[in-house]
Order: sequence, then C-alpha cells, then structure tokens
Amino acid sequence: MSDKALHDVESVLAAASAARTPLRRASLEQRAGWLEAAADALDGAAEELIPLAHAETHLPLPRLTGELGRTTFQARLFAQGLRSGELAPVHVEPADPDWGMGPKPALRRALVPIGPVLVFAASNFPFAFSVFGGDTASALAAGCPVVVKAHPGHPELSRRTAAVVAAALPEGALGLIEGVEAGVTALRDARIKAVGFTGSTRGGRALFDIAASRPEPIPFYGELGSVNPVVVTPAAWAERGGDIATGWVGSLTLGSGQFCTNPGVVLVPDADAFLKSVELPEPGRMLTSGLEQGYADAVTAVSGRPEVAVAAEGPANEEGVRASVLRVRADVAAADPELLETEMFGPAGLLVEYASTEELTAVLRALPGQLTGTVQAATGDDPLAAEVVELLSDVVGRVVYNDWPTGVTVSGAQHHGGPYPASTAPTTTSVGLHAISRFQRPVTYQGTPESALPGEL
Repeated sequence: MSDKALHDVESVLAAASAARTPLRRASLEQRAGWLEAAADALDGAAEELIPLAHAETHLPLPRLTGELGRTTFQARLFAQGLRSGELAPVHVEPADPDWGMGPKPALRRALVPIGPVLVFAASNFPFAFSVFGGDTASALAAGCPVVVKAHPGHPELSRRTAAVVAAALPEGALGLIEGVEAGVTALRDARIKAVGFTGSTRGGRALFDIAASRPEPIPFYGELGSVNPVVVTPAAWAERGGDIATGWVGSLTLGSGQFCTNPGVVLVPDADAFLKSVELPEPGRMLTSGLEQGYADAVTAVSGRPEVAVAAEGPANEEGVRASVLRVRADVAAADPELLETEMFGPAGLLVEYASTEELTAVLRALPGQLTGTVQAATGDDPLAAEVVELLSDVVGRVVYNDWPTGVTVSGAQHHGGPYPASTAPTTTSVGLHAISRFQRPVTYQGTPESALPGEL
C-alpha cells in the first residue's frame, strides 16, 4: 500500500476514533435526526447518484430508483425505532434486601455502542448494501462511527454517496477507504471494534479469520454464500406445476441472478414435466467482468460433477452470459454435499429430482446453512409441507411459503442471516431493525447515580 493510501486509512481511522465519544454521548433523538438528515440528503442527490450508479453497475434505472428509496426508508425506520425506544431497551431492577440469594443492589442494564465499525460494501446493491446500506445505518443508529471499505464495482458512486452522507453527519461519523490492502489494514487496527461484511464465502471467511486472530478478537458479521433451496411438494406440483416453474425462473433470473437470495436449487418430484414449463430469458449485463467469470467458473464446476447434466440454456447476452438449468437426481445430491454448497452467483439453477419423501428429506438434511428456504405447497391440505418447513427451519434464517425469496423487506420482524456459511453469526440479522443489536454491547450499572448513567437510563 502506498504512503498516501496508508495516510488516508490512518486519517479515516483517527477521525472515527475521535468521533466515538461524541456519538456515544448523543441522545437517541440526536441519532435519529442524523439518520433522517442523511436520508434527506441522499434523496436530494438522487438525480446525480442514480445515473452514476447506472453507469457503473449497468443496473436499470427503475431498479436503482427503488433501491435508493429502500435505502433511505430503512434509515428513517431506524430513526423511528430510536425515538420509540424500541432500539434502546433497558432493564431496571430496584434494590431488594430480601432477594433469594442475599441482598440485591439496584441494577440498571442498558446497551452501549460497541465502537467504530468497519463495513465492507457489497457489489450487487450499490445503495442498499453499500456505503449507506443496512450495516452502516444500523451501526450509526447504535451510536457507532463507521468506516466503509468501498466496493471496486462502483467507486465513483461510493465516493459521492460518502460525501453526501458524511456532510449530514457529525465529523468522523462516516469515512471511506478503498482497496483490498486498506480494508485489511483497517480490519487489523485496534480502533475497529466490529465488522459488517456482505460478499463471497471465500473472501468473507478470510476476513473472518483475521478478525478472530487479532490480539483483541472482534465480532465479524458476515453474510456469505447461500443457494436458497426451493421445495415443490407433489401436491403443489399437481395443483399448479407450470406456474411454479415459471415463478422459479422469474426469481432465479431476476437481476441476472445476482441476489444473495437467488433460489439456486429447486427440488421437484417430476423434472421432465418441470423443464417443459421452463423458458429461460436472455440475462441482463452482469455487474462486473469478475462476476461474469466467477459465474462461468461455478457453472462449469457444478456441471462437471458426476451425473450432473445441463438440462436447459437460454440465449446469450452481448457478453456471452446465458441462463442455465442443471439437473441431478436427489440421491446423487445427498451423497455429494458440494453440489449443495456451490453458489452459482448468476442466472443458473440446479434442478434436483426426488422420487420419494425419503430422498427429499435426505437432501434437506445435507444442506449447509442458508439465508432462505422456500416451500411451494398445495393451497389445501399438504402434510408434507409442514415437515419440510420444520426441516428447513433447522438450516435457514427465513422460511418462505408459497412465495419467492428474492426481495427482502426491511421491518422489525425480518431476519436475513442463517447458519454458516449463510452468515458467520447465525443469531443476528443484516436486514431489519434487529440488525442494530450487532453493534450494541450490554452494560449493567450497579448503584450508579443518575448523573453518571446513559441517557436511556
């Protein structure tokens, strides 16, 4: 890393460290106001930012317009949660001389900011999972300064977004760094106290290991890989098989398949009939050439495994990228877990045909951790669906019933995470109001006078 780059990283880290105390001491109302000011600033800059995002990512303007709206909505939702007290819960217990294990002192428990947070921005959502995405908004809501490592897929947008947002926040509350070395340097720095990451399993695991091996290990909240299985029950297939196949293709190829909730594996009772209803569209341009190559490599790796066949291909786009459906039997998939671990990040899916309930359940039990699992069930009585829901609940963070996993609403009940490798912290979410808990730390105050307590207490 050059001397200038190292100086830039140090300047951002120093500013974040200096901002730690002022942000911690700010009232919930002040934090809410900052989030709303940042959201207003982004909305005001939409005419500049959306075309810039389009130029760098090739994503369509309507999609980017909606995504920016989602981004500012979630910031305002966090502000609302701060004002209501929902996001700053406290537990107050008076002294009790007759407590069962002996006299109990007065205890007050509150959540405090964990400290400066390092956020690794994602490529596929240049607003909602990038500079001012959910990780950043939730960390700021918690009262933590944020250092964002920009994604190289949209550098100019990252710089402009950071400038717009930082101008609406206290000094040092948001800083931007760029480059792999800069990100690793910041990750190793003792001033960083937690990390938010969205990206590949390989890259995320490497960073997770660095975070864990520091002299002071820190929490690493990584959203990594997921194939988001879909189970079509025999009763659902008999009821509306063609519609299910069409719906799966639509969800699979949405955004050229570049969603973390892309339903990359579908388990069906009749693969031949399913394929007759599959019409693969020409995909849009992918975000980067690196993702194009990664997609091609993953499809080659999966299709090259024993007894996996290419069952359908769609027309190629100008870059030569095609949507594909690969096919394998359930007994083969259950015996070869790597098939169920490979995320083909793009418009390709693996069609798994099961011949019995036993074969279906064997595949579900072989699944690694997932962000989502979907059940396509009959609208009437479907006992198998309840069993599938139970099996999926063991390995996924969100069970989807007679719907599709693409599209993750932001709300208090949302959970976007799951057992490894879907995430590195399965008890937490990266979307929704509970995302704030990743960047809060509980502290109990014993016999502390009111003048020394946090504002929430």
